[in-house]
Amino acid sequence: QVQLVESGGGLVQAGGSLRLSCAASGRTFFMGWFRQAPGKEREFVARIALSDGNTLHADSVKGRFTISRDNAKSTVYLQMNSLKPEDTAVYYCAAGGMNWGSPRWDYWGQGTQVTVSS
Repeated sequence: QVQLVESGGGLVQAGGSLRLSCAASGRTFFMGWFRQAPGKEREFVARIALSDGNTLHADSVKGRFTISRDNAKSTVYLQMNSLKPEDTAVYYCAAGGMNWGSPRWDYWGQGTQVTVSS
């Protein structure tokens, strides 16, 4: 069982920046970030392969958000720049293995709130 602990959420004005962190208690193949806004379904934000650092970002955050990793600390980061009010959501860290080359999200963090004011 892998535990994920997120940190770094908060309140920021539009155009500002935040960095989320997620520390894992064990090793996995993939780690990523999802978000869920009030009244909406959870959506994918970004993911990273821990072996080679290969990343994927959702179109809605591409060019503004960057996922990165520190394997020595078993930690992934989500650097969020140029934040918009529509980025307001609870952000969840996820981790897991691989099915046929694609991520399998076996573990989830408790979530951290990000609020962007206009």
